[in-house]
Amino acid sequence: MGDPTGWDEPAPGVLRRRLPGWDETVGAVVGDDGVLLVDAGPSRSAAAALADGLRRRLGAPVTRLVLTHAHFDHALGAGAFPRAERYAAAGLAASLARGARAALAADAARHGADLAAAEADARAVPARWREVRRGLTVSLGGARSVVLASLGAAHSPGDLAVLVPGTPPVVFCGDLVEESGEPQAGDDASPERWPAALDRLLAIGGPAARYVPGHGAVVDAAFVHAQRAALAQRFGIGAPRP
Repeated sequence: MGDPTGWDEPAPGVLRRRLPGWDETVGAVVGDDGVLLVDAGPSRSAAAALADGLRRRLGAPVTRLVLTHAHFDHALGAGAFPRAERYAAAGLAASLARGARAALAADAARHGADLAAAEADARAVPARWREVRRGLTVSLGGARSVVLASLGAAHSPGDLAVLVPGTPPVVFCGDLVEESGEPQAGDDASPERWPAALDRLLAIGGPAARYVPGHGAVVDAAFVHAQRAALAQRFGIGAPRP
């Protein structure tokens, strides 16, 4: 990537970066009111470095945070933004109250993170989130806004997509779409719902959008269609209705 902070720009004012380690993607959308960050990375230290890189590049702080889903590599950095407006799919706050922090830390440790550091990051994940049950438009000041769309349970118990209208539109997909490997379906996935979630994702973005996977390079609608078909075959699910 040409930028020394590691960010590239799939559309004007829309940035994304692939992090080392687990190759998860984070995104950023620039508005007059600051920066909206899409996913927080795997730790508070990683998140703080992201915020610093964005401030150096853009001269603006992170004022809003959206989680596409609550897996450790996308969520454990959330504690670095205690004063940001925070958005997530419905159910996150209740999940945290039921002990999801411990599960996040344990999952991070299973993937090679230091357990004590992961537990500290998990304890710092804020308890209060604005939860998205269907769709929500968030103004970032001026003419810039984003649309948050809850796609329900698929890759995770609650998957959220972020549409940035523009030319071209950009859709942050979370791990509903992966380019760098086969999409991962853990114990908390709902494979039977995943193809339908991708149908809704494609309807949100449209054929001309650039789709930003949770892992891997930016893709087009044809790639998402192909991955939808592969997932349907993998999980024994029929074709979408015409």
